[in-house]
Amino acid sequence: MTRVLVVDDEPSLVRTLSINLRARDYQVEHAFDGRSALQSVDESAPDVLVLDLGLPDIDGVEVIRRIRRSSDVPIIVLSARHDSDDKVEALDEGADDYVTKPFGMDELLARVRAAIRRRSTASPHALPVRTKDFALDFAERIALRDGVPVRLTPTEWHFLETLAARPGHLVSQADLLREVWGPGYEKETHYLRVYAGGLRRKLEPDPAKPRYLITDPGIGYRLQL
Repeated sequence: MTRVLVVDDEPSLVRTLSINLRARDYQVEHAFDGRSALQSVDESAPDVLVLDLGLPDIDGVEVIRRIRRSSDVPIIVLSARHDSDDKVEALDEGADDYVTKPFGMDELLARVRAAIRRRSTASPHALPVRTKDFALDFAERIALRDGVPVRLTPTEWHFLETLAARPGHLVSQADLLREVWGPGYEKETHYLRVYAGGLRRKLEPDPAKPRYLITDPGIGYRLQL
């Protein structure tokens, strides 16, 4: 059974989310602060984390940062913060998705399903990639840079898989968003900018002058091998 950890300091929201998730056969755990969330991730290894940014003890972005040191669990952020800088910061630290409060339950459930799909599904078309700077094994989910293991999140793997299925060819922004995040994300182009930047920092020898992960501004991305 898929385990979902809900982290929010609003008991009524946690209760509503728990009822709806359990009705769809998810196993639900909950935490009301950042420290409890970090402990639960460490001890129970949930399949998906639904995380509010406005926690009473540790800011949600810091929780994401600490989790990403040791875990690739998909993280869906819930937040009443509408500022785009907050969204970019959360994604940049490793969140997989961002839902602004108030939200529709159907929308959130769809995003939970998409996060699970990204974690469990590997592209059958993406062959291993080997360059002089890094290597990617999509079947085993192993990434090496200069021979040193690099931790990639499920969303980062999906992003690279989509490009690696057509090496050297342009993949449009809309196609990339649809493939990695799912239908309904075609306008979330800032997701692409944040994730491309993060992958360059992890894989490129000079992230400011990318050699492999190339942007065609306003059009799309390509993996140049």
